[in-house]
Amino acid sequence: MRRYKTAALMMIIHGGFMEIGGACCFIPAMLFGSDNFDAEQFFSFKFPYFQDNLNMMIVIGAIYGVVRTIGAIGLLKNKMWGFMLSVINCVITMALMMFLLPAGILDGVLASSALILMLIQYYGDKEISGS
Repeated sequence: MRRYKTAALMMIIHGGFMEIGGACCFIPAMLFGSDNFDAEQFFSFKFPYFQDNLNMMIVIGAIYGVVRTIGAIGLLKNKMWGFMLSVINCVITMALMMFLLPAGILDGVLASSALILMLIQYYGDKEISGS
């Protein structure tokens, strides 16, 4: 159970601070207008498509952050749906992290670490049997 709690805390930090916190940058852009607040000076992505659609990327990041946090809360409450939602979210993050460089590096470290902890706790000492 300790590994689940550690993984859940990592996902709350990941979802709360990185994704949802990053989306708070969207509020000044809406208030001051995109002409006066240039979010591109703070965020840059490897692919021009992501950079050109930065406002949508921020909203999508907030959605991922909320879903990641919900899964982590379910995991903290020892619910199987929380475990599955967290595993799915970590796998998707690992698949997408290479497209969101440089921010994807920290995404990958946090999501991969949480996934490893969850899988070690779930499978424990079970071995692969070759019968």
